[in-house]
Amino acid sequence: MQDIDIFTARDLRNRSGELLKDAEVGQISLITKHGRPAILAVPFDEYLLSHGVHRSLALHLFETHRVTMAQAAKMSKLSLEEFIGLLGEAGVPAVDYPADELAEEVRVAL
Repeated sequence: MQDIDIFTARDLRNRSGELLKDAEVGQISLITKHGRPAILAVPFDEYLLSHGVHRSLALHLFETHRVTMAQAAKMSKLSLEEFIGLLGEAGVPAVDYPADELAEEVRVAL
């Protein structure tokens, strides 16, 4: 899982190439001004084209384990069931546990 890269407004002069490379590989970046978030750079990719900004951001943050499924559903303005359907459409697994961790979760749930 990659962290969100943070650029200052001043960094953009010297690191704009890095920002573009991040976007090309699907990396979300945050640009700050005076230490406060100013711009969220979301890659212009298939998710964005197919689903719009809210859903694209929710898919990306869920897929990279930065938010829970419930948080992503709320962010995308969908019910949990609708968000699970969106995951399927986007080809993003709803469950991404290692086999041993999944077995433990099932054991605890039962």
